[in-house]
Amino acid sequence: MRRVADPGRTRVASYLADKDEVRKVLLLYSGGLDTSVMLKWIQDEYQAQVVALTVELGQPGEDYDEVTGKARTLGAVEAIVHDARQEFADEYLIPAIKANVNYGDGYPAFTSLGRPLIAKLACEYARRHGCDTIAHGCTGKGNDQVRIEATIATLAPELKVIAPVRSWAMGRDEEIAYAREHGIPVKNAPEGQPAPYSIDDNLWGRSSEGRWIEDLGHAPEDDVFQLVTRPEEAPDEPEIVTVTFEAGVPVALNGQRMEIVPLLEEAARLGCKHGVGILDHIEDRIVGLKVRDIYEVPAAAVILPAHKELERLVGTIHQNQFKPGLDQKWAYLVYAGLWWEPLRTDIQAYIEHVNLRVTGTIGMKLYKGSARVVTRESPNAVYDAQLATFSESGGLFAQDASPGFIELWSLQSRLAWRLANGKFDTGTGA
Repeated sequence: MRRVADPGRTRVASYLADKDEVRKVLLLYSGGLDTSVMLKWIQDEYQAQVVALTVELGQPGEDYDEVTGKARTLGAVEAIVHDARQEFADEYLIPAIKANVNYGDGYPAFTSLGRPLIAKLACEYARRHGCDTIAHGCTGKGNDQVRIEATIATLAPELKVIAPVRSWAMGRDEEIAYAREHGIPVKNAPEGQPAPYSIDDNLWGRSSEGRWIEDLGHAPEDDVFQLVTRPEEAPDEPEIVTVTFEAGVPVALNGQRMEIVPLLEEAARLGCKHGVGILDHIEDRIVGLKVRDIYEVPAAAVILPAHKELERLVGTIHQNQFKPGLDQKWAYLVYAGLWWEPLRTDIQAYIEHVNLRVTGTIGMKLYKGSARVVTRESPNAVYDAQLATFSESGGLFAQDASPGFIELWSLQSRLAWRLANGKFDTGTGA
């Protein structure tokens, strides 16, 4: 395989490590092909010790004993698993729910939300274990390199970074060959071939890359959907799921109060059952590429539209027209790797204030891939059933006042139209 060039001669950022600076590396380790190859490669290339850190964010079906055992077998001096599910839910997902997080008309930013937390924990563990460098497995064409490295440079400027996947000349086939040459186990698909997709997942969703996905003319193949039931195979009977919020935070499903982590897990289970949350998405990455991603986001597909509907129910027309622009900016900053940007926390302050009134229950009808709002209830609803049905309203709304309102409301528009069309009349009809 081709060796990495000396980073000291080509360094383009102050936080990148010179080769002779690297003595002990904190490796963000998933147990997958890329990071397993990296664990061995860093030892050989840098003659450095490696501490492997695995961060649990709710990845389904992961065997962490197997992950740590594999890391130690490959030479890690320490192999650590940090359960960050609660922190992830409390400090990242709840703010995202309150912001109705949506990047690019669909993506609920689950990977984007996880990366700053993973990188923050990497900084903490690197300091704790005397590491001088943090290594990650991001490529040079993705967003994750920005999210992780920007966090490290912000929170721990004394630490250096190496990103082997950006430096070596190995594609997936070459990585598999390297792994087999060095006795690194490779996860196989049922047919005995290496798993065809690169997967990233957490409490909030799952992404798949590889194989046909980059071919825009290729329809999704069924084997990519290992989390969400294909809508065609979902139950024939719909299910109504009620989501209860208090101050913008989901606190109950179907009337049963839960802590946030099990609530999101249960929402994901229900979404998966009914084929909800499949997203075939064309995305504008911050590095300049336009890419296709396949997402499975069952929890987000149930929770986000429920929150958005409840927020709209308790907000005035002016709040409901104003906040989506802030939500969009919030989502962009998170997607772009700028979690620590002061503007995000400034926007968050407004979002938190708005959500103080977002209390109530929304009913979501789940059926063969769709999740739609069907019932609404809130003590803070800016809604009067009598007004809505034109019944007596106790003086809140007098229908006979409407003509005067209409004349004043439309005055400038009427004058402008007449001027533009040569019909202006100085008489009383103007």
